[in-house]
Amino acid sequence: MSEPLLVAEELEKEYRTGPEVVRVLRGASLVVRPAEIVALVGASGVGKSTLLHLLGALDRPTAGRVLFRGEDLFARGEAGLVHYRRQNVGFVFQFYNLLGELSALENAMIPALLLRKPPAQARELAAAALAEVGLADRLRHYPGELSGGEQQRVAIARALTNGPRLVLADEPTGNLDPKTSEIIYDLFLRLQVERGIAFLVATHNPDLAQKAERGYRLVEGRAREIDAGTG
Repeated sequence: MSEPLLVAEELEKEYRTGPEVVRVLRGASLVVRPAEIVALVGASGVGKSTLLHLLGALDRPTAGRVLFRGEDLFARGEAGLVHYRRQNVGFVFQFYNLLGELSALENAMIPALLLRKPPAQARELAAAALAEVGLADRLRHYPGELSGGEQQRVAIARALTNGPRLVLADEPTGNLDPKTSEIIYDLFLRLQVERGIAFLVATHNPDLAQKAERGYRLVEGRAREIDAGTG
């Protein structure tokens, strides 16, 4: 069995709202191995997004560790965390998070530009990623000119531009109809095989969760491994 790519160890996360302390995560642990798809399921508001934000270094845990290829992420300085977010991990969100004033190509170029790659190289990488998700004929279209499924594919292309080892997808099909949801998840399956990318997918959709190799259910702030095929 391959060495883990990403490990969450006893993650805790608390938020303060005035005098009240809200404990969202209470020792959540999980493992993602290279080139596997892992489902993260659980009721709305249970902390799935919070967990993904910690794993993507968009936020810091109150306690616990996140290991990426054996390294404690939060032992890094801020520059190291920025590099991790921009180079090693891609993000896909339910509501796409595209910039409406930019074309599909320009949206997909953003990660490469943030890594200070030359514009010509960023454009080439973005165009290749868009072609990979089936949007070679939509490069100049703006988000408002695209369907929901096409916008999500632009978001996936943006996540792929810098060649991440891991994609964190937060309800990536939650805003899509069942047929389009199948198309998006099948795209993940193809990218897993062709690019060797690992996916951690938070989803409410039991049919999509069943396609994952493994799964975790988040309950009361803890992650319990489940058979993804039975949920």
